[in-house]
Amino acid sequence: MDEGQTLLLGFIAGVTILLGLPLGRMRAPAPGLRVFLNAVAIGILVFLLWDVLAHAWEPVDTALGALRDGSGDLGPVLGYGTLFLGGIGVGLLSLVGYEQWMTRRAGAPPSSATAGGSVGGPGAMAATEVPARPAWSPARRLALLIAVGIGLHNFGEGLAIGGSAAQGQIALATLLVIGFALHNATEGFGIVAPLAADGDRPSWGFLAVMGLIGGGPTFLGTALGHEFSSDPLSVVFLTLAAGSILYVVIQLTGVALRSPRRTLLYWGVLAGLAAGFVTDMVVTAGGA
Repeated sequence: MDEGQTLLLGFIAGVTILLGLPLGRMRAPAPGLRVFLNAVAIGILVFLLWDVLAHAWEPVDTALGALRDGSGDLGPVLGYGTLFLGGIGVGLLSLVGYEQWMTRRAGAPPSSATAGGSVGGPGAMAATEVPARPAWSPARRLALLIAVGIGLHNFGEGLAIGGSAAQGQIALATLLVIGFALHNATEGFGIVAPLAADGDRPSWGFLAVMGLIGGGPTFLGTALGHEFSSDPLSVVFLTLAAGSILYVVIQLTGVALRSPRRTLLYWGVLAGLAAGFVTDMVVTAGGA
């Protein structure tokens, strides 16, 4: 398969994330529906966490098998193990640090340049007359973090598509595209679920940016995977995705647990898990 056809497959696999994003434009969903949508997102992300970690662990497992049967040494085990745990740690703790930084920034007092009177000489607009730039709501920041985590995950998927196409495995590459396209359709909903749960109706422009962040890396990963294959690179991106997804799952669960309608939480998580595993059957059916 030539590079142009391979890139087309990567584009198709990534662009379907846009299918789930319009759900974020729902007008004032009922409280029960908000809880359910938030829980469905948790279920989808829990499935993605399992899926990412399973694929990232494969090189570690292979290295352990080689060590056990005497065909390999301890070096690959330590190397892949370090990448595995380090990637999860960086993906998780970097977002914790980002959250703390945003919290301090939100609570910081105004600077002297923007507080108490005018600056800039005669005729300058007073600070009180300068329109403040609206800060993103916690729901929008969480949607961005979900998009980043999914984007890292989709970069790893793109590497798989590009690698299989470069090796001439056309049927496998096509099947991967179908399966990943189905995955991405559900992932788009996962991005906007915090907005629906918060009653925040985003603009089409905001949704387009989230789609680019979440789905665009599929295309980039496909382009890179077509040129060369790298297990260490794949482990790094998959574990970074796992760490960021784990952070988001914890955040969404905290939001869900504040609702008195716990029954909807469990049903929603079950529905999200089911959506993830059902779409994964397409990929598994091809032996991937």
